[in-house]
Amino acid sequence: MRSTASPAPAPFSTQLRTASRPQHDATSGDSFLADLIGARLGVTAFRGYTEQLWFVYDALEEEAGRLARDPVAGPFVRPELTRAPELARDLAHFHGPSWRSRVAPLPETVAYTDRIRHCARHWPGGYVAHHYTRYLGDLSGGQVLRATAEKEWGFAPKGDGVRFYVFEGIANPAAFKREYRALLDAVRADDLERQRIIDECRRAFALNDAVFRALSERFPLSA
Repeated sequence: MRSTASPAPAPFSTQLRTASRPQHDATSGDSFLADLIGARLGVTAFRGYTEQLWFVYDALEEEAGRLARDPVAGPFVRPELTRAPELARDLAHFHGPSWRSRVAPLPETVAYTDRIRHCARHWPGGYVAHHYTRYLGDLSGGQVLRATAEKEWGFAPKGDGVRFYVFEGIANPAAFKREYRALLDAVRADDLERQRIIDECRRAFALNDAVFRALSERFPLSA
């Protein structure tokens, strides 16, 4: 007799990855990022991108303290992921010790960071969505951009200017990502809340893509 039981749902990490795949692929293929990786844009555009990343990670990590003991977001607050200090070192390399007075967020970056802060203060599940899209993305694909920067623009391997991409506290990135996905699978949320997190993940990709579009306008390819 054939069983009529419904198949078990996919793990939440799989649901999240599958549902956000179209947005992820669109962002990965963004012309600005593709032109950076392909070295069709120069170090000035790379510096501009680094500046905007600092505002994003400053928002993520400034708010992390209030969430460290939260049952939903707390397990994701991991010190080995912290990026803002490394971005500060990179920006000091570009601009000198007064770098803070020389960088400013784009309007699209402000919209992105405002959403991160709102989620951190009012909705831990939404913060998890932003945490996932940023840290796992830069731990993975970000390494390709670091390689370009070192090869094409002369940065010292894993040195100043590209320290953002160097996760010294993570000896085995593949194992860390498996552990991170296990945390997603175990997140304390019912089906409705998990769907909201998936939707917020899509929103995070859209906000990130808006920053890329703005950077494309600021740093166009030479005719």
